[in-house]
Amino acid sequence: MTILDILIRYHSAFLEGLGVTLRLCSIVWFSGLAGGVFLGIMGGHNPKGWGRFVRGSAFLFSALPALVILFWLHYPAQAAMEVVIDPFYTAALTMSLINLFAVSESVRQAVVDFPKQYIVSGRVCGMSIRQIVRYIQFPILFRQLVPGLMVLQVSMLHISLFASLISVEEIFRVAQRINSMIYKPIEIYTALAFFFLLVCLPIHLFADFLQRRYTRDFSER
Repeated sequence: MTILDILIRYHSAFLEGLGVTLRLCSIVWFSGLAGGVFLGIMGGHNPKGWGRFVRGSAFLFSALPALVILFWLHYPAQAAMEVVIDPFYTAALTMSLINLFAVSESVRQAVVDFPKQYIVSGRVCGMSIRQIVRYIQFPILFRQLVPGLMVLQVSMLHISLFASLISVEEIFRVAQRINSMIYKPIEIYTALAFFFLLVCLPIHLFADFLQRRYTRDFSER
């Protein structure tokens, strides 16, 4: 049985798993980017308050393996609270928190490192703070941050495979289940590898293009 035969025969199962993976990642991407940008901006402009919170939380979540956080929230945390939560939502919460603080720390650091002379020049030209943020700070920071944030979201897609370990029926768990029935690991996992390659490689290449063309080193000032 070839890779094509497996994909044709089990296409409905693969599509269902892909749908779960995309729903999970959509939640993680939206919550992480929206909340992370907000927290990062707050942390950048308030270093003693929000800034310390963002830095501390980002350090904590970067120090702990994603799998440990996932298992802790799924097993001991729920046992302690005497609740049973759908594994999908546990995985979404875990990955959203990891993404949230990774994004917020990237944004916070970019805001802190933003050259002060740009802001001073805007004020000298008679621009208000809102105009400086809108026409100077935001466009520059946007171009600086987008490549790194795109690569980070690819990493979150990779981490989504851990959800299979708590019985979330995403694409990797579907592949495992099909392999347990027909035992064709080379064909099944090769197909899975090609899927991630087709999805992730263009994003990496595009992020690299944006970084080379639009970003600059603020230290060169």
